[in-house]
Amino acid sequence: MTKKRKRQDDFQKVKLKVGKKKPRSENSTLTNFKTKTIHLPEQLKEDVTLPTNNRKLNIKDLLSQMHHYNAGVKQSALLGLKDLLSQYPYIIDAHLSNILSEVTAVFTDKDANVRLAAVQLLQFLAPKIRAEQISPFFPLVSAHLSSAMTHITEGIQEDSLKVLDILLEQYPALITDRSSILLKNFVELISHQQPSKGLVNRDRSQSWILSVNPNRRLTSQQWRLKVLVRLSKFLQALTDGSSRLRESEGLQEQKENPHATSNSIFINWKEHANDQQHIQVYENGGSQPNVSSQFRLRYLVGGLGTVDEGLSSTENLKGFIEIIIPLLIECWIEAVPPQLMASVGNGIEREPLQVMQQVLNIISLLWKLSKQHDETHKLESWLRKNYLIDFKHHFMNNFPYALKEITKQKRKETNKSIKHCTILSNNVDHLLLNLTLSDIMVSLANASTLQKDSSWIERIRKFVTETLEDGSRLNSKQLNRLLGVSWRLMQIQPNREATESLIKAVYTLYQQRGLLIPVRTLLLKFFSKIYQKEELRSYRIRYRSKVLSRWLAGLPLQLAHLGSRNPELSTQLIDIIHTAAARANKELLRSLQVTALRIYDPQEGAVVVLPAESQQLLVQLVYFLPSLPADVLSRLSRCCIMGRLSANLAAMLIGILHMRSSFSGWKSSVKEQNGSVQLNISNADYFSFLFSTLTGFSKEELTWLQSLRGVPHVIQTQLSPVLLYLTDLDQFLHHWDVTEVGLTVIPDSTAGCVLGVICKLLDHTCVLSETLLPFLASCCYSLLYFLLTLEKGEAEHLRKRDKLWGVCVSVLALLPRVLRLMLQSLRVNRAGPEELPVVGQLLRLLLQHAPLRTHMLTNAILVQQIIKNITTLKSGGVQEQWLTDLHYCFNVYITGHPQGPNALNTVY
Repeated sequence: MTKKRKRQDDFQKVKLKVGKKKPRSENSTLTNFKTKTIHLPEQLKEDVTLPTNNRKLNIKDLLSQMHHYNAGVKQSALLGLKDLLSQYPYIIDAHLSNILSEVTAVFTDKDANVRLAAVQLLQFLAPKIRAEQISPFFPLVSAHLSSAMTHITEGIQEDSLKVLDILLEQYPALITDRSSILLKNFVELISHQQPSKGLVNRDRSQSWILSVNPNRRLTSQQWRLKVLVRLSKFLQALTDGSSRLRESEGLQEQKENPHATSNSIFINWKEHANDQQHIQVYENGGSQPNVSSQFRLRYLVGGLGTVDEGLSSTENLKGFIEIIIPLLIECWIEAVPPQLMASVGNGIEREPLQVMQQVLNIISLLWKLSKQHDETHKLESWLRKNYLIDFKHHFMNNFPYALKEITKQKRKETNKSIKHCTILSNNVDHLLLNLTLSDIMVSLANASTLQKDSSWIERIRKFVTETLEDGSRLNSKQLNRLLGVSWRLMQIQPNREATESLIKAVYTLYQQRGLLIPVRTLLLKFFSKIYQKEELRSYRIRYRSKVLSRWLAGLPLQLAHLGSRNPELSTQLIDIIHTAAARANKELLRSLQVTALRIYDPQEGAVVVLPAESQQLLVQLVYFLPSLPADVLSRLSRCCIMGRLSANLAAMLIGILHMRSSFSGWKSSVKEQNGSVQLNISNADYFSFLFSTLTGFSKEELTWLQSLRGVPHVIQTQLSPVLLYLTDLDQFLHHWDVTEVGLTVIPDSTAGCVLGVICKLLDHTCVLSETLLPFLASCCYSLLYFLLTLEKGEAEHLRKRDKLWGVCVSVLALLPRVLRLMLQSLRVNRAGPEELPVVGQLLRLLLQHAPLRTHMLTNAILVQQIIKNITTLKSGGVQEQWLTDLHYCFNVYITGHPQGPNALNTVY
């Protein structure tokens, strides 16, 4: 019997023995563990630190939903975000980066409702975010916008234009800083580039052709119109951002921006001389610092960045013009095919006319951008060489263009058999289209090319003249174009007849009644520019336009009529009048003289109803008036008395009238070339004005006051014959300010009369003010110096000698304090060599005069010091006779015994 082979089985059965425990398997589970509850209360609490909207969602929740795959969730998140930010605006600043990154990312979302909600949210956010805040994130915004504009989906492209509108309105400077990419996007929206095959030797501008997309919901012309409108806005923002262009442009449409204008600096030379006023002079002139710079900041990305020059580079501008102009001409031909124009004439329907208007707007803006480059003349020549022929062929053949009146027949009404036709309303401005085309064309011409371009220039000149003279109401935008073309035509053809005809046509428009304020302002600027240009010419070739003279002569009357109804327009009128008056324009001065009573009326005149700056210019105009009769001076005095002019302006007016009086050397009458005598301010009228102003009441008012008795405003006492009339506080303070103005120039009669009044009214009970005594001493010395320097040939002034000498001596004898102050003021070391003999003669006469001898003895030490100083100053030369006489008189009347000139040495 063979032995059986033992084998090893894979799964051997374990034999269990009775009474033994079953062994634990290797994969058995232990069940003897214990469990405990875990509490997470913080996760169940709401985040009270962040506000929520009506759906209890905070900013983080809403932004996270922007990544949801469902379009409805994303739209709901955008609407909820708008609701949340409207309730809690401060969240915008804290989460601006996240908000912008999420909102701009859905510009290219495939769902139209999501894109619409994103556009609405951006329109809500943009006014609340300043340009400084969004500037760091604007590269991201611009990148998403560019991606949307170049997207293959037509709806996304259309919505991208809405986003562009918002950014152009709120952040024009930021969006135009990335003009290179966006301009290329504009081109790609309406055209496509041809394959390079067969175009190796062709110009790069020919590689772009208009594209047609039949899948778009809009027609090709409607879509191009939308794109061209945005391109025009974009180029307008580029143009407005150029400060140099705004400064060089002569005529601009009036903006609502007040800081666009430059204000002049008023300099008070007395304060400047005394270091009380600091004058800051800025580079390139102007009253404000020039903050524009040639350097531009750029954003650095990863340490490497490139400056987006855009159209600020001449080469880039040329390249863009070469691409866009052929496309614009194609748009023009598509809008008005030559076959259609030949059949219907110049009448064009609304939509094609809008395309034509945008085409011309874009070309005009490109022309303006070309003016900011240093090589303007080269660029103008390049534009003329490349595009004048095309423009004449396509644009000028059917000039001027008109809007075709589309009529629609109505249904016949009951009991009526007449057909009614109505003209469909539209907003197309065909006049502005013709003016824009004229502006483009005349910019390509100059005086040297006048003969070559005479045919189409005459057509433009005729159109401009007829538009100005037909009496139609023009808005400021139309007039701005019209005046720009007129100015250019005057430069191209500067002969007298052509210029006069255009000025006459503009003046016809200027004479229309009821013109809008912006229109009137543009016309004023235009005429002012012509007048200044004529004044800059030399006298030999200067041509005085009769129409321009008539316009200037009518300005004062317009100012009197306008008054305070429009202060800005009145200010412009005053500036022009002031300029022409300073240049002695006879027609204007004659008209100003006639209307002076109305302008300087104390009740309703322009001088009292306009702001302080205009009042100052009107006060200065008084200097240029040909004559100042008594009625004009009376009204000027009333303006000062009634408080309608400030104290400083009243003092300025007094100074101007003094300069016009004979006391400052102004002749009382001037004989003009035509033989007429031009009367000036008389001394009597001047004194009447001066004392009426200083008194505070006119002659008629003072006469009326004499009849007042027993009224509350009159104070009466039994011990004084003088009654006081109590004025209002405002009138009192104003009159006080006027009389307190320090006058350093006064008439000799005024000084003499003041001294005479002091002598007559002063008695032992009166005590003069300490501030009055130095003034009296100064008056005495000035009058005595005047008398001692009179020459025999001045017969008119010699007759004043006795009166003035008597009153000066009387005051010095009556008020010894005045004599001492006058002697103390004789600081001979400050006097010139020609004044020393006068001082010596004055001292000698005062010593010889008996009524003053006692007072001179009282001031002997002071007199000795003055004589010693004079002797020291004259010690280097030969002893003069006047000094010898002075020493002799001093020894006789002061020391009591004559001992010659050397006696003074023993006294000291």
